[in-house]
Order: sequence, then C-alpha cells, then structure tokens
Amino acid sequence: MSVTIKDVAKAAGVSIATVSKVINNKPSISEKTRNHVIEVMNRLNYHPNAQASNFARKCSENIIFLAVAEPQTAFLNPHMFEIMCGAQTITHQNRYNLIFLGVTDKDHACQELSDIIGRKTADGILIHGSATSRTLVNLLEKTGFPHVIIGRPPFSNTACWIDINNHVSGHLATKYLAKCGYTHIAFIGGPESDEISRHRLHGFISYMRILGLDIPASQIKYGTYSRQSGYDMMEELLRGTYLPDAVICEDNQIAIGAVSAIQKHGMAIPDDVGIITFDNYPLSQLVNPPLTVIDIDVNQMGQQAADILFQKIKNPSLNIQSFTTVPEIIIRSSTKNCI
Repeated sequence: MSVTIKDVAKAAGVSIATVSKVINNKPSISEKTRNHVIEVMNRLNYHPNAQASNFARKCSENIIFLAVAEPQTAFLNPHMFEIMCGAQTITHQNRYNLIFLGVTDKDHACQELSDIIGRKTADGILIHGSATSRTLVNLLEKTGFPHVIIGRPPFSNTACWIDINNHVSGHLATKYLAKCGYTHIAFIGGPESDEISRHRLHGFISYMRILGLDIPASQIKYGTYSRQSGYDMMEELLRGTYLPDAVICEDNQIAIGAVSAIQKHGMAIPDDVGIITFDNYPLSQLVNPPLTVIDIDVNQMGQQAADILFQKIKNPSLNIQSFTTVPEIIIRSSTKNCI
C-alpha cells in the first residue's frame, strides 16, 4: 500500500496542512519543521505528485527555449546548441525542465509563444534571436511574461535581452591584424541589412580610423553566408587594383570560400594574406590552414540568460538589456602569431 500525505503527517507529528506547505515550499514553515518533515518523507519513501504540487503552486517547472530550427541548423549554427547546454546547467540547478521548441519561422514563433502564455505550460521562456520579431516582442511587453531574448532585437523595445557586443568583436579582429603588421585590411560579410554583420563592420571601420589607415570602398564587400559568396568576394578583391594583405571574414563559411580563392591564386596564408573570422565553430579548425577566430563563450552566455530568467520569474519588474559576454581571440595558422 502506497504512503499518503496523511501517513507522513502522522509520523512527523504535524498536520496535513504543514506537510502540504513543506511540499509546496511555502515560506511560513520554520527550517527545523521543514527539515523534520522532509526527513520523515524520505524515511517513508513518500513521493508527492509533482504535477499536482505544481498545479497548486501555479508552477509548471518548465522553461522553454524557442528558436527557428531549419535543416542543417546544428551544422551551420552549433552555437545555438551550446547556448542551450549552458541554459540547461542553470535550469537543472533550479530543478526545472528545459524544453527545446523549434519553429519554422518567426510567425510560427509568435503563435507558439501565444499558446505557451495562454495555456501556462511554462514559467518562463528563453528566445533565440532567430525567432525574434517586432510582433513577438510586443506580445512579451504586453503580457509581462518572464523572458530573456538572446540577441538584441534590431528595434527599440523594453524587452529583457542579452547579447554579444559585435562592434567590440570587429574592433578586436582589426586591432590584432594591425598588431601583426597588416595594413591593407579588407572586410567581407553577409547582407548589408544583417545587424550582426553591420556591427562587426562598424568595429572594423572605427579601429581603422583610429590607426589612420585607408579603407577604400572596394575593400568592403557584401554577400551571403556561403562558401561560394566568400569565394566570389575574395576573387573580386584579388582582381582589384588595391590588393589586401589581410581579410576579416564575417563567418566561417565565407572564410572557407575566401581561403579557396586565395590558394587558387597561388598565394600563401598568412604571409601573403592573413584571414580572421568570427565564432569558433568546428569548421574553423578543419580548413587548411586552421582559422584564427574571434570567439565568445556561448555556454556561459546560456548560463547568464537562464540565471537572469530565474531572477525575472521571482521579480517580474526586473528588466535587463545588456552586453554580457566579452569576445576573445583564438590564434591559429591563418594569421601571423603576434602575441
């Protein structure tokens, strides 16, 4: 016969209401009584119905991680899953479940968020930048549902978010190349409309101006996040009249395409042309030569996002908008080593 809450109350010499308060973590119970009741529960091998307990507390003990998940997402954006691993560390410490919810697009993300809020299937939500839209942010602002967006929304808002300072990342890449003696530095990136690419480019431009170095318009190229685009942009640079001695590539795929173009022209990396990129994806180490990268600890970023979310669950009025993670350089063979 299974042990009941009545059995626990009798064995502990307390009321059923007291046992219920211990199970539901109510603050009105003394630490001594709480520990005594827990000891009796363990001795009797009593396991309260978690679902019923959560319902009574109006708590699901679920945190949702919402992101757009397309084919090859794990290959093209492994950082998303490293962020999740960091978040999982904190949710586990708080005895919560982290549930991944992949959606097809931003409209789908809004529908799912509305459903989560309406059905109260989670106590809070972590939202990857890929799922963010003005409509989604408006819904968060209107409802006050506990959330942290990972990646600053590219419009004015009062939502809670954390992000990487991509301007600093572009600044750091340029500073290191200049330290190594490169002076004719080019930048090849994704679409001109992409905010991350734009901030990294601004970091590059600002530091070049600090150094007093020239930036011909021909040394800045926009394309797509693909090897072919990286190859094509690098070809344009190499066919031009102003040959770069170093190139900042906005992502790994672009960098790999650029390396192919440089090698096709019989030029040596890093002596003739240095290459630096962003994000320490596995791809960056598999290309020959391995790529120097500007990286951030995204696992730590996931931990920070989850930690802020739990603070926000306890204090809904809390609002944080912050750049939380400092970029670092990982030096490999695609640039000269100047440390």
